[in-house]
Amino acid sequence: MTATTVHSFLATLGEQFSQWSGYELLAVMMAIGYLLLAIRQNIWCWLCAGISTAIYIVIFFQAKLYMESLLNGFYLLMAIYGWQIWRNAAGELEDLPVTVWPWRTHFFAIAFIAALSMSSGYLLDEFTDAAFPYVDSATTFAAVWATFLVARKVLENWWYWLVIDLVSILIYWSRDLQLTSVLFATYVVLIPFGLAAWTRSYQKTQQTMAMA
Repeated sequence: MTATTVHSFLATLGEQFSQWSGYELLAVMMAIGYLLLAIRQNIWCWLCAGISTAIYIVIFFQAKLYMESLLNGFYLLMAIYGWQIWRNAAGELEDLPVTVWPWRTHFFAIAFIAALSMSSGYLLDEFTDAAFPYVDSATTFAAVWATFLVARKVLENWWYWLVIDLVSILIYWSRDLQLTSVLFATYVVLIPFGLAAWTRSYQKTQQTMAMA
């Protein structure tokens, strides 16, 4: 990467950052807070997620990005669901254990995601001017599934997010959304920490169960 390219990249980031509203900045900060707290299995991650997604519903709708707005509506519902799942019936915080699901479950889930993505991608390609209709569909449906896995504290969610975020970086970069690409690159950097922390938690649970 040449000095000119670096300067152009930084200038683009600065320009995009200057265009952010206070609400957008709050949404991004809450999104990062969600991931950091999720790594620590802290229930307050869902509050951060709820605030971030509620803001993004409005932002994307105003930008006429209706599918993204709808997806964030789903994220908001999942934030409420995740909060409830991570609590017990008495209302106290529940130490929901990290679990691992059988590979067959993931195989069928991925196959279903692929089928939905092909159908959605075809419709978007034929009847809209959507960019990357098939890839966008795949990342959207995969994100829905991965969010559900987070709510259930399924370890494999981190692998889904790694792929989703890596693909998203390329998509946003190709659309000249460099700042958003950097945000997703930050997610990618944090994912290994989440995977490692949840793996240790899972192994500790398995050791406790073996000793019981």
